[in-house]
Amino acid sequence: MRYLAVDLGDKRTGLALGDSVTGLVSPLDVVEAPLQSRNGVLLLEALGRAADEHLGIHPEREPGELVMGLPLHMDDSESQRSKIVRAFGARLSARCRRPIHFQDERLTSVEADWGMARSGLTHGQKKARRDALAAAAILRDFLAQHAPPPNDTPKRPGGFGPGRRDDTRG
Repeated sequence: MRYLAVDLGDKRTGLALGDSVTGLVSPLDVVEAPLQSRNGVLLLEALGRAADEHLGIHPEREPGELVMGLPLHMDDSESQRSKIVRAFGARLSARCRRPIHFQDERLTSVEADWGMARSGLTHGQKKARRDALAAAAILRDFLAQHAPPPNDTPKRPGGFGPGRRDDTRG
């Protein structure tokens, strides 16, 4: 399953794309559209176009879902900002006709900053990438949390390998 992650911001919104089969996640882009401008319509349309481009325009034929970072307090309680994110997420889900999942986003921006700390990028370059990297961290956390449990290691042909005893060695 493909996922488009969204790190919703007041001025900049980060996007990342990932796949649950491969476990790969890539930061994509930062959308510069204010959340409060025209009641969020500009941002909603920009994110809808991104979802169409990366997940496909036919949800019934091209499976893909949305993951949005949810700001929580350190005690796991929701904040006023959480309500705004959930409301906008519901609008985005309706616009894209795709399911949306909310994922704890605590410390993802800090993780993005740590990742760029010794990158040699200027402050402006870091600022331009931070939100997409935070979206990628949100999606990595989501995929890790929803990964299927590991199966037993498959036995190799001939009876050797994990789970089988090699009777020829005594």
